[in-house]
Amino acid sequence: MIKLGVNVDHIATIRQARKDTIPSVIDAALICEKAGADIITVHLREDRRHIQDSDVYDLKKSIKTKLNLEMSATDEIIKVALNVKPDFVCIVPEKRQELTTEGGLDVKKNKKILANCVEKLKKVGVLVSMFIEADTEQILACSQIGADAIEIHTGRYAKFYKEDGRSSSNFKEEFKKILQASQVATKNKLLLKAGHGLDYGNIKHISKVPNLKEFNIGFSIIAKSVFTGLRTAVKDMKKLINKG
Repeated sequence: MIKLGVNVDHIATIRQARKDTIPSVIDAALICEKAGADIITVHLREDRRHIQDSDVYDLKKSIKTKLNLEMSATDEIIKVALNVKPDFVCIVPEKRQELTTEGGLDVKKNKKILANCVEKLKKVGVLVSMFIEADTEQILACSQIGADAIEIHTGRYAKFYKEDGRSSSNFKEEFKKILQASQVATKNKLLLKAGHGLDYGNIKHISKVPNLKEFNIGFSIIAKSVFTGLRTAVKDMKKLINKG
C-alpha cells in the first residue's frame, strides 16, 4: 500500500492571515492521523509565510505517526532540522516570489552543496529525499550524493491531466517519464515518492506506477476539507490511493 503524507501548510496559511493561534496546525495533524494519514508533512519556508519553527518542534512532540519536513538546503533551515530530527526531510528548491514550489531541484548542478546537506542530516538519523523532476540524470545524481529517496515533482503530470486529458501526447509523455523514473530509482535503491498538484481526480492513475511508496498531498485535501471536514477529506484520498 502507498503511504499518504498530508501536508498541513495551508492550515498555517489561514492562521497566519490573522497572526492568530487558530486554526491549530497540531489539531489538524492529529485529525489527519486519526483519519489514516501515515505521515504529516510541513514545509518550513525561509520567509516563514505559513509554517513557523515552533510548529515543527510542536509537531515532532505531538504526532504519533511520522514527520516529514520539506526544506531548502540553507544553513538556517538545516540547523532547525538537525535540532528537531524529523523522521524524513525532503530537500526542495525555493524562491521567495513563488506561490508554491514550481519545479524540481537541479541535483546534478548542486552536488557538492546537497551532498554536504545529506551527510549532516543522515548523521542524526534523518532519511533524506530530493524533490526532483522525473529525469534519469537527476535520479542518478541523487544516488551519487547518498540520498535515501526521491520525490517526483508531479506538477506537470497534474497540469497535463487537467488541461489536456489522459489521451493527450503531453500527458502520455510525462507519465512515461514517471514510469521510467520508477525503474531508475528502484535500480539505484532509492525509495520512490511523489507529490505536487495531486488531487481527487488524478490520484488513481498515478497510483498505478510501480514501486511508488508515498504521496505527499496538501492543497487539494485542505481545500476539500472546507466543505467536507478534514477527517472525511483525508479518508476519501486514502480510499482513492488504495483503489489505484
